[in-house]
Amino acid sequence: MSVETKAFGVTKDGRKASLYSISNGGITAEVSDYGAALVNLFVPDAAGNKKDVLLGFDDVSGYEENPCFFGAVIGPSANRIAGAKLPIDGTEYSLPVNDGANNLHTDHEHGTNKRFWSVKTGENSVTFSLELADMDLYLPGNRRITVTYTVTDTAALQLHYSVTTDKKTFLNFTNHAYFNLNGQGGAKIYDTKLRLFCSRYTPVVKGAIPTGEIAEVKGTPLDFTGEKTIGRDIDADFEQLKLVGGYDHNFVIDGWTPESGAACRMNKTASVYDPESGRRMEVFTSLPGVQFYAGNFIAGMMKGGRPAMPRDGFALETQYYPDSIHHADFPQAVFSPDRPYESVTEYKFSWQ
Repeated sequence: MSVETKAFGVTKDGRKASLYSISNGGITAEVSDYGAALVNLFVPDAAGNKKDVLLGFDDVSGYEENPCFFGAVIGPSANRIAGAKLPIDGTEYSLPVNDGANNLHTDHEHGTNKRFWSVKTGENSVTFSLELADMDLYLPGNRRITVTYTVTDTAALQLHYSVTTDKKTFLNFTNHAYFNLNGQGGAKIYDTKLRLFCSRYTPVVKGAIPTGEIAEVKGTPLDFTGEKTIGRDIDADFEQLKLVGGYDHNFVIDGWTPESGAACRMNKTASVYDPESGRRMEVFTSLPGVQFYAGNFIAGMMKGGRPAMPRDGFALETQYYPDSIHHADFPQAVFSPDRPYESVTEYKFSWQ
């Protein structure tokens, strides 16, 4: 195991960014102090050839723009909030209106994805920390956020989030990595096989805001309870797909309970397999939901100066459900000095 540091370019305001490489001899993850971003993830194929399986950029300048949130740590409010209004104990807090009439991922220009984080390296891990003052990013509480990336000896990348606050506040963090197990820049994801350990999902209305219903996936194109290719039903004549241009839905993870979340007991969430390379990725999390996004609107430029195209990669964003604050029956992401935030998500790889 080892952690190595190298330069990752200079931001527009002249600050030097760094890239930290964590390797166990099997997989190698590279993360940056800018945005605590997950930049590269090198995984062998069945023949032992390593490829980067993440979409992203070659240096920090790409992450300064990053309209699709490649690899970003997103918070304090990931996903969507209806009307960009967030009530806590009778006080309504306003977020930027940046996704139609709603809020998406807190603040694209000033969020946690656009901050430099403090860094502490370990033998096989990198811990990033960030302090947000009361009302920084629109929400109450002096908050201390840590995100630890660990590469394990079982070929897994683990993300451990921890947040303390001195006031009751809303905390819903995720990582917006886009994967392509064929290798970034390779074939589109249509032939990638996916299984979700999720028998239910949260249907949406226009704007991708949940209705508040928790519905069964059985009998719909959103049924991934058995392994199937992502492309099989992605353009089916189904209203939920039409509303968001393909898959972009929160799935309810089977087996989650509030107790398992508090104790960071992880549930198996997804299994993804690329038949051409033989790479498989299994996802585990302590969180109650996962947003499966099939990259329907990916755009811009990626690593190697290659244009980013729709469905070049997919995201599996572990999370509390979108807009949970407005739906009392959803698991709630309000935390306090007596209830600190903690979650663990793990991406485990194999190749055959």
